[in-house]
Amino acid sequence: MTTVQWTTKDFDVFTIDGLEPRMEALIEQVRPKFNELGEEFSHYFTVELGEEFFAHVAKHARRTVNPPHDSWVAFAPNKRGYKAMPHFQIGLFESHLFINLAVIYEAPQKDAMAARLLAKPELFDALPENFYVAGDHMSPVTQNISEAIANGDVEKLLTRLQNVKKGEFIVGRTLSREETVALLPKAFHQVVEDTFNALLPIYKTMLNR
Repeated sequence: MTTVQWTTKDFDVFTIDGLEPRMEALIEQVRPKFNELGEEFSHYFTVELGEEFFAHVAKHARRTVNPPHDSWVAFAPNKRGYKAMPHFQIGLFESHLFINLAVIYEAPQKDAMAARLLAKPELFDALPENFYVAGDHMSPVTQNISEAIANGDVEKLLTRLQNVKKGEFIVGRTLSREETVALLPKAFHQVVEDTFNALLPIYKTMLNR
């Protein structure tokens, strides 16, 4: 069971000016928590999905000027990387924590994944009302799942994922920084596990399992 307790200081890392100072704080303050969550939930996915999953903690190694505005640990069944396949994430922006399943533009089979999801809209009807969808993994902007279903945006996002090279699809749950800080480790673990449990049917459908 995780011992991770988030603090306001963790979120405030993303207000620090300059690449080097922000990265220093991120490495010291936040990355150990991602490492712990990575170890714990890679085991969870290995058990739940029957294949070995690996944790990938964001290093932001390509950045030379602009400091990162978010950070995360991602989970995928590939030791070398995760961006070319559907992956799960736990991460932080300054404003909130996110727990999600993402397919981003690097995934070579994203058109087939989108087609499978478009054929099963009931998967999204089954999600909790406080979940969200989004179409850009770089942006903190999300849309409530119920609203997105009602106005057709889930279908639009999946169609864009299918037909547009830069199309992406993210589905999951956010917690405000205030909500996150208020959660004790056991409660936070349960929120993460409940969220991933709800996302597993979508992941399996993406991969035709």
